[in-house]
Amino acid sequence: MASISELEPLFRFFMRFYRGQRYSHTPNTPLSKPLPDCNIALITTAGFYINGQQPYGNGDCSYREIPNTIRTHELKIGHKSVAYDKTDTKTDANLVFPLDRFRELESEGKIGSLNHRHFSFMGSISKPKRLIAKTAPEVAQMLKSDGVDVAFITPV
Repeated sequence: MASISELEPLFRFFMRFYRGQRYSHTPNTPLSKPLPDCNIALITTAGFYINGQQPYGNGDCSYREIPNTIRTHELKIGHKSVAYDKTDTKTDANLVFPLDRFRELESEGKIGSLNHRHFSFMGSISKPKRLIAKTAPEVAQMLKSDGVDVAFITPV
């Protein structure tokens, strides 16, 4: 991780005045069964979307449903932060959304099944109130309804 002094002036300015938030409790549910018996979903903050879905806007707290049948090269990147270098992600989406790697784990029997859908949010949200109050709980409820045992999250 870079120190603030190593950042470009614009990012140093932003970081100096950005008020981070601390949370006193992080929810955790211990895994109650072996991974080969689990239904797994992927969640990323890479800002992916697919054809037919609306691209993300600045500060967008919404999410996009990504079907498990998608080929990773079809994913479109809608992340808006200028601090996020998308170069390598454009070459291999698995760097931030390891769907192909999880498919390999599934075929090897190391994990149970992949959920029929996964989710993408846009990272770098400086005003996350709506994300915390509305959109993240919506996704959590959908995952629960799908019977997902493990949500693998890749923050970008």
